[in-house]
Amino acid sequence: MDDVARVRERIDIVSLISEYIPLKKMGRNFKALCPFHTEKTPSFIVSAERQIWHCFGCSKGGDAFSFLMEYENLEFIEALRILAQKGGVEIRHSDFQTGLAAKKEKIYVLNRIAMDFYHFVLTKHAAGKQALNYLINERKIDTRLIETFRLGFAPRSGRSMCDYLINKKQYKKQDLTEAGLAFLKADVVFDFFRGRVIFPLFDHRGNVLGFSGRAIDKDYFGGKYINSRETLVYHKGSMFFGLNIAKEEIKKQDLAIAVEGEFDVIAFYSLGFKNTVAIKGTALTEDQANLLARFTKRVSLCFDNDRAGYDATKRSLPVLEKKGFAISSIVLGSAKDADEAVKKDPFAFKKSVKESASVYDYIFSHTFSMYDKESIDGKRQIATELLPIVSHIENEIVKEHYLKKLSLELDTSYDSLVRELERAAKKEVIEKNMVFEKKYKRERVEILEEYLLSLIIQSEDPKHALTSIQFILQDYDFKGISYKKIVNYLDSYFKKKKKFDAKQFLSSIPQELEQTFDTCFLFPLPKFTEFYQSMQEVEKVSRELRALFLKNKMQVLANALKNEDKAENSQQIEALKKELSSLISLLPKD
Repeated sequence: MDDVARVRERIDIVSLISEYIPLKKMGRNFKALCPFHTEKTPSFIVSAERQIWHCFGCSKGGDAFSFLMEYENLEFIEALRILAQKGGVEIRHSDFQTGLAAKKEKIYVLNRIAMDFYHFVLTKHAAGKQALNYLINERKIDTRLIETFRLGFAPRSGRSMCDYLINKKQYKKQDLTEAGLAFLKADVVFDFFRGRVIFPLFDHRGNVLGFSGRAIDKDYFGGKYINSRETLVYHKGSMFFGLNIAKEEIKKQDLAIAVEGEFDVIAFYSLGFKNTVAIKGTALTEDQANLLARFTKRVSLCFDNDRAGYDATKRSLPVLEKKGFAISSIVLGSAKDADEAVKKDPFAFKKSVKESASVYDYIFSHTFSMYDKESIDGKRQIATELLPIVSHIENEIVKEHYLKKLSLELDTSYDSLVRELERAAKKEVIEKNMVFEKKYKRERVEILEEYLLSLIIQSEDPKHALTSIQFILQDYDFKGISYKKIVNYLDSYFKKKKKFDAKQFLSSIPQELEQTFDTCFLFPLPKFTEFYQSMQEVEKVSRELRALFLKNKMQVLANALKNEDKAENSQQIEALKKELSSLISLLPKD
């Protein structure tokens, strides 16, 4: 047995997935809201018997490996290592030290070495003395927090890091550039970060993905803040600063505080709010919302007190609403950001954090302060600004509350705002539906064939169910080739076996049919209290499929008959008419 098989045998998929999302028992399977797309009705099904999962909303599915890879955005080898550790299986690493996963692993190791280097320079080396003084005396950061967040400093020389990694640690130039730690110029590597305070950026599993650097000199090159460039492991819009430290406190408090900068996170942490993370980017992204949703469904936004911070709040709302978050906002008062607010009056700010209000109250207040609500143009600008925001509120009661509030403030009717909202949203809805239908629409025949095969496979007596359809569908030609093949394999199987064993049956069919079988095995069926009810459903679906089959055949014959009208072959015409008449008589009477 190879390593993969040994790990698969030791991992229970229900226990694994339950660590990430809540599962609810549904007959012999388990169900949940899919973590990979937004839905209100559970369509994510897990089978303990088959050790598989499938979502009937987004069509993703697989085993324990595929779930972890999809959920954590991992390569196979990364998922294998995590599951091996969970299952207590020692794997032979030498067998897997190739490909993309190996490159990612090398970047993780390099970044951790770099983090330790930067931290050493800041805390122990003379080259970091000015930066350490800046952090302690100007930014008022306690040395214990410097250790907690593993802050560092990149020397100004331009090659210190490269020399250390190449000469001392024996890495190659290409390794450094692929990790984003260096750039190449005339075949010489130079440090990517120079003369900057360094903030290591971790994922929630503790891997160092990259770094953020803050300039401390007035004559800095580039922006005040620069981040690692995109690499195999670092993607700015999919992570947070501080999540590795904050995740357990977020779970405990059932609340995440989202801020803009690294210093804001440290300031919140110093006040005891250890459930704080900083976005990497100009607003919360869908990936970041999905990541936060693993730990809580409540978020409080505290972005900078300027137009950019206000815009970041607005852009974050639809993403958070779509994911079902309860959203609040922390008022900064006259401070430009959370870090400044903490330094000005920590007690007042602590109270402000605890008394955070609805984010929509903040948005309304800020918008009305920007425009003149007494003028026609001001009313138009306010409505233009706020209606799209209100339209994305998922809770209809909350949405109505803010529409009424807007109506009152603008001295206009509630109905006119609703009409404007509907008019503005109509085009977007139509376009989305067109895209959805084009991508996902399936013919009824295909849907019924999948449903029928699911009824047979999941039946208390699959052999009886199969026999009951064979007379009704004796000349039926399945449109889905995989459904047709599985039905044929079932027929052959039951000529030798009386009882159905899914594992045994799977071993007898080609591998390319396994996914179709698994999908039907997990398909969420109606709850039948009696066996005869499920058999009635089997026969009902079979008859509908036969009716659709006959109607389609009649259409083909009718077209042929129309073409034959021009010919003088009366015998062919009569033959076609006779077959058409026969088909009509076979159709079920309504």
